[in-house]
Amino acid sequence: MRTVKFLALALAIGSSTAWPDSDRASFRGLYKELVEIDTSLSSGSCTTAAQAMAKRLKDAGIPEQDIHVIVPPDWPEQGNLVASLRGSTADSDPILLLAHIDVVEARREDWERDPFTLIEENGYFYARGAADDKAMAAIFVDALIRYQRTGYRPGRTIKLALTCGEETPFTFNGARYLLAHHRDLIDAAFALNEGGGGRLDDTGGHVYHGVQAGEKVYQDFHLEVINPGGHSSRPVTDNAINRLARALGRVADHTFPYEFTDTTRTFFDRMSRIESGQTAADMQAILLAPPAADALDRISANPGYNSILRTTCVATTIAGGHAPNALPQRASANVNCRIFPGHTQQETLETLRQVIDDEAVVVSFAHTPETTSQPPPLTAAILGPIESLSEQMWPGVPVLPSMAAGITDGRFLTPAGIPTYGVTGLFVQPGQVNAHGLNEKIPVESLYQSREFLDRLIRTYADGN
Repeated sequence: MRTVKFLALALAIGSSTAWPDSDRASFRGLYKELVEIDTSLSSGSCTTAAQAMAKRLKDAGIPEQDIHVIVPPDWPEQGNLVASLRGSTADSDPILLLAHIDVVEARREDWERDPFTLIEENGYFYARGAADDKAMAAIFVDALIRYQRTGYRPGRTIKLALTCGEETPFTFNGARYLLAHHRDLIDAAFALNEGGGGRLDDTGGHVYHGVQAGEKVYQDFHLEVINPGGHSSRPVTDNAINRLARALGRVADHTFPYEFTDTTRTFFDRMSRIESGQTAADMQAILLAPPAADALDRISANPGYNSILRTTCVATTIAGGHAPNALPQRASANVNCRIFPGHTQQETLETLRQVIDDEAVVVSFAHTPETTSQPPPLTAAILGPIESLSEQMWPGVPVLPSMAAGITDGRFLTPAGIPTYGVTGLFVQPGQVNAHGLNEKIPVESLYQSREFLDRLIRTYADGN
């Protein structure tokens, strides 16, 4: 694939897609249906959502043999949907549109509005999953429906995978299940996924468009201290809670060394052209060899920037003791680490043991480590169309490669040989969406712009060779 060819295709699509009101209403109806199906682990059903989206694809005319609702035998409510729109070039590798349809728990009594009723208010859509990740899921389903109904035949096959369990991967994860049991259905040259996105400033102006290439490795570690305990009226120095507290203090005080990937180096370089003053100068200074120590300290003070500069470990849960009048016999904690690419979970385990330096504190994996890999390359064939279409839709807004400090289903696909990139065309203000939190929301117009951007990007990739 050549970047020049991609740019010509992007320009041929046009600088603006005219969406008739009826078309927008159709998409809104699909989005509403998907959002209002509860897909939380405790009370919902991804299977119901997968079946609903499968019906829409069938009603649009996509052949039944190209639509698969895959329900794991041991998880009847954790269904997944895989579908294909066949391309005209048989020897071209498919592209995969990946989105998860499960959502984080939401209690009605905590929300201002019913979390499973889509409400449009003050320029926002409110609902659990309105952004994470049913926005992309609805956009992808809608795209295949329109392509089928309008007779669009892509050059390469477009595959769709709506998965369950991204939010609860240690209970069940659909992406991992599909890789293990139905790899042929989702195999692709690369995948488009959540994880990227654009930033708006306080006035609603577009600041940058982020593209995720790679993510840190998620790993929980279990810390535990066990001793005989005793009567609280006769304290001893060997107190399980105290020893655990000292261990957690040492973890909190430890700073992992700074590191860069090609993606994060490019991010700070381009971000320095957006920022100004001391921050801009510091971003350039940390790219020197060696980085300026004072600049690194100032940049690291920003939690968002610090999270992509190094491995981070933080205590997230703690438990201990068995009675208020007894010395604790057991104390334990969970330490959550987001490990910088290129380092193993075992290496981080050994580092924690060295930092804690107390044999009485047993440090172990809280769950089996996942397979890891280097970040996928942001080649010209991948990045070129994103930059071209971004310039058409948001002139002058730079595209910034980024690495995710969080986790997506890309952490399963990329190590398995399907490079996965986070790109959404969805612009929001920092902290605005509140995904996983109360009253999750998404700007209405940002959602519709994301739909247009992704439609044009999919077509560009699909007809690129």
